[in-house]
Amino acid sequence: MSGTKAQDVTVVHLMRHGEVHNPDGILYGRRPGYHLSELGRRMADRVAEHLAGRDVTYVVASPLERAQETAAPVAKTHGLDLATDERLIEAGNVFEGKAFGVGDGALRKPGNWRHLTNPFRPSWGEPYVDQVVRMTAALDAAKDAARGHEAVCVSHQLPIWIVRSYVERRRLWHDPRRRQCTLASLTSFTYHGDKIVSVGYSEPARDLVPPHLLAGAKPVKGKSKAFGA
Repeated sequence: MSGTKAQDVTVVHLMRHGEVHNPDGILYGRRPGYHLSELGRRMADRVAEHLAGRDVTYVVASPLERAQETAAPVAKTHGLDLATDERLIEAGNVFEGKAFGVGDGALRKPGNWRHLTNPFRPSWGEPYVDQVVRMTAALDAAKDAARGHEAVCVSHQLPIWIVRSYVERRRLWHDPRRRQCTLASLTSFTYHGDKIVSVGYSEPARDLVPPHLLAGAKPVKGKSKAFGA
């Protein structure tokens, strides 16, 4: 940080929401009505405690309930109003509303296979490039709102992973099981002025996350990681 004034350093934390109450194992996507489970609320509280001593001056979330409920304890801890940014919303997906378990969900139906023709775009949902455009714009807006301080933006697994991959110059298509973006995690972008100079990752609520939902965990039948993020 040598040669950089403190007021020119801004940190924007992209936080994934906590666990969602979803007993039917639906890929909920952008559907309304999906709220945090009791465990998810504990995750949100844990991250709020973790960030309590940080210089957070701006908190914003996706409009979906699970993101708003995750952001609320962080905003309350810092005495801030919670803002909403539509650009932080979950990625669109044609399988939304369908069961998506391992070996017992939507992928068993031949009628859905036509959506799987191009994993590089991807053909089943919002293009990766579109996610990069909206997420970088949301990051920049948060950086401007908290310039010289820290911001927390609550979003969803896929958009967070895609924008991180873009910033770190990785290919955008990927194996979903390899995403480093577990529930209630923080992907933190440090700016010097308007330029991102580093990306960090932490899991303040890791001990609360069910083992099958951790990055790299093997799928368990009936406990898919793909229900929504």
